[in-house]
Amino acid sequence: MTRGNPSSPSAAKPGPFRSLGGWLERPDDIQPCLCGDDSADVIVVGAGFAGLCTALELTALGAKVIVLEQEFAGFGASGRNAGYLGGGQGLEYELFLKRVGHEQARSIIRFYDEGVGYVERKLGELGIDCDYNPSGIIRAGVHPSQEKRLRESMELGVSLGSPATFLDHAQMRARGIPPAFLFGCHIPGGGTLNPGKYVLGLRRAAIRAGVRLYENTPLLGYSEGPVIECKTPQGSARAPHLVFATNAYTPQLGLLRDKVMPIKVSAIETRPLSPAQLASLGWPNREGIMTSHLTMESHRLTAHNTLVLTTKRISYVYGSKTPNEPDHVAYQQLAIALHQRFPTLRGLDIQHCWSGYISLAFDALPVVGETGKQQNIHYTAGCSGHGVATQSFIGHLLAERIGGIEHPLLAALRHKTPSLLPEPLQWCAMTLALGAAHQLDSFTNRRVHKAG
Repeated sequence: MTRGNPSSPSAAKPGPFRSLGGWLERPDDIQPCLCGDDSADVIVVGAGFAGLCTALELTALGAKVIVLEQEFAGFGASGRNAGYLGGGQGLEYELFLKRVGHEQARSIIRFYDEGVGYVERKLGELGIDCDYNPSGIIRAGVHPSQEKRLRESMELGVSLGSPATFLDHAQMRARGIPPAFLFGCHIPGGGTLNPGKYVLGLRRAAIRAGVRLYENTPLLGYSEGPVIECKTPQGSARAPHLVFATNAYTPQLGLLRDKVMPIKVSAIETRPLSPAQLASLGWPNREGIMTSHLTMESHRLTAHNTLVLTTKRISYVYGSKTPNEPDHVAYQQLAIALHQRFPTLRGLDIQHCWSGYISLAFDALPVVGETGKQQNIHYTAGCSGHGVATQSFIGHLLAERIGGIEHPLLAALRHKTPSLLPEPLQWCAMTLALGAAHQLDSFTNRRVHKAG
C-alpha cells in the first residue's frame, strides 16, 4: 500500500477479493447432498447461526431434523460478518419505538440482550473455541458533531433496559482507546469473536448431535400441507414443519419479498500487525469499536493481530438480488478509513476483502412468524447487522414454538412490519436514502480530516 494523503483514494490499495469471506475455509468434511427421499419432524433451510441453532435446539427436544444448505454451513452472512456479539444498545430506536410503544420495545431490547447470554452459554456447553473476547463493545464518535446523537441514543437504550456508560475524552484515553475515537459509550455485555469458528463449531455440534445436514443442496421449491415436501436437485425431503433460516436470501425463495431486503456490506482485513504497530495503538482490552456514522464503520483486532474494518458503504441491489461480487468502492473507502483512524499504521497492507448481505426491514427489527394454510412454515429474517446474538437465540425460541410453547420474547417480536415498495420504487428509494447517508458521513469525515 502506498503512503500519502489518507483522504486520497490513491493512498489505499485493498487486497484481493475472497468469495468465501475472510473467516473460514470450505470444510474438509462437506456433507453429502440430498440424493433420493428423506423425512424428518422438521426441515430447516439454511445452515447459518439461526438454522444450526434451531436444529440443535430441536434435536435436544427429541425431534428429527434435516438441514438443507445451498453451499456449506456458514457460507452466507454467518461466515462473513464482523463478529460482534452485541445486545440492544445502538439499535435504530427511532424507527420502531413509536410503532410498538415503550412496553413492547423494552421486551424487544431484552430479546437482544438475552441473545448475548445465550451465545455465551452455548460456547461453553458445546465447547466452541472461537476467540471470544468478552470486553464489551464501544460505540464511538470521531467528530464532536456526533456526540449529541450518540448520547441521546445511549440514554434511550438505557431507559429501555439495555445498560451502557458514556466515556468522555479523558475516559477513552484512560482505557487506551486509539485517539481517533474521541468519546463513546461502553456496552458492558458481549464482545467480539471469530464468526467463522463459531458457525463451524455449531456445524460440528449439529453433526455430532445427529442432525442430518445436506450441503450443496439448494431448495428448488416446496409444497404446503400438513406434511411439507421440499424439492432439491437430486431428491426431496418431507416433514410436518419447515423453517426458513435464510435471512437475506429469503425473498429469492418466494417468501417475505414485501418485508425484508438484502443489504450489501463489506469488509477488509489487514496483514498481521507487528509488535511495534500493536504497541502504537494501545487498545489493551481490544474492545470492538463501532462508529456513530449513519452507515457505521466498525474496527476490531482479531486473535491473530489483524485489523478488520467493516461496512462504511452499504448498497441495495435491484430486485433483492444477492450476487457474490466484490464492491471495490467500499473496499477503497474502508482502506481510507484505516489510514484516517490509525495513522501509525500507514503502509500496512490489506490482505483481503469480502462482501456479504444482511437482511433489513424498514423498522430494522427482526421479522419472525408463520405462514401457510397449516401455519407450519416458520421464518426468521431481519438481522439488520445484529445477527450473531439474535439469529442464534431465535433458534431456541423457534424450537420452543414448534414444540408448542410461545416464549414471551418471541411473542414480543411479533409486530406489523412495514411493507416494502414495489420495484423500481424500492431501488430508487434505497439508492437515494443510502446515497444521502453516504454524503453526510463523507462530510463528517472531511471535517475530521481538516481538524487533524
